[in-house]
Amino acid sequence: MRGTVLELRPAALAHNARRARALADGARVLAMVKANGYGHGLGLAARAMANQVDGLGVALLEEAQALRHLGLAHPLLVAEGFFDADELRLAARLHAEVVVHSPWQVDLLAANPAPLNVWLKVNTGMNRLGMAPDLARAQAARLRGVPGVKLLGVMNHFSCADLHDDPHSDAQLAMAGALARELGVALTAANSAALIRYPEARADRVRPGIMLYGSSPFAWRSAAELDLRVTERFRARLIAINPIQAGDSVGYGATWRADGPGRIGVVAVGYGDGYPRHAPSGTPLAVNGQRTRLVGRVSMDMLTVDLNGIDARVGDEVELWGDVIPVDEVAAACGTISYELFCQVTARPVRVIAE
Repeated sequence: MRGTVLELRPAALAHNARRARALADGARVLAMVKANGYGHGLGLAARAMANQVDGLGVALLEEAQALRHLGLAHPLLVAEGFFDADELRLAARLHAEVVVHSPWQVDLLAANPAPLNVWLKVNTGMNRLGMAPDLARAQAARLRGVPGVKLLGVMNHFSCADLHDDPHSDAQLAMAGALARELGVALTAANSAALIRYPEARADRVRPGIMLYGSSPFAWRSAAELDLRVTERFRARLIAINPIQAGDSVGYGATWRADGPGRIGVVAVGYGDGYPRHAPSGTPLAVNGQRTRLVGRVSMDMLTVDLNGIDARVGDEVELWGDVIPVDEVAAACGTISYELFCQVTARPVRVIAE
């Protein structure tokens, strides 16, 4: 009844997965559905894209287990691999492919052999997970000596493929590619940005993420320009309209003051619903399809919008992001990325499925 709704669009997810497949140009496509399908729902995202991709990627074994419980038989990649012997055995039971990024994981696997397909993660400059090439080479030899273990390939992660002036991707790809060729195994390197931007990075398998959810990985190119469709629309309702005069402040901290007389709309959504509290005045929204702006500080259950020049009544719809207001535009105004906005929507807004 409150009218705060997250509208999810499986058909758009499927379209974006087809777009990834077209760009992959023959490489196998593994759709990343980690973090609850980037906030869209793990099962919804996986099922929507399953017929368009070759496999699914998650961060944790719990996510892989959930996908198997949903009946999905696709190849699954677990990006953080296993953390102990019990998880190692669980990965084998789930027939999940696992990433090995550290020598301690090789030690654990050597002490607890299991029938597992593994990807060896090489650190080419991201300096997060992964082993330097010389160490990775040595661990590859060890993995090949573990009964039941099959080394499928080498994995790399780009650090700057989404930057306009990308200083690292060429060198990172060259380093990972050289190791894969030396070991005689497959290479997976391309995330969404590299899949779109660098054909040479597509290699044997690509791992798109954010583009599947209708968001551009680039600050200088919109999702619409990339033929990506909106996968979720976050909307709420006006629950009050108040007159204000010049000099009146709005919201906690009196951080915004009116330049002249006007109207302020109160919207039934706040950071308790997952709208970012740090969104500044001026962040775009749409009332009845007309663009306007956030004014004042976001509260737990409400936020306030400028209604000057807009014909609006209590009960009218406000779009936080979606068709009129791209999620990337909201993210930029908030100094963050769409990933965070997608993932932080709480359980409180009603989920509806729309085509």
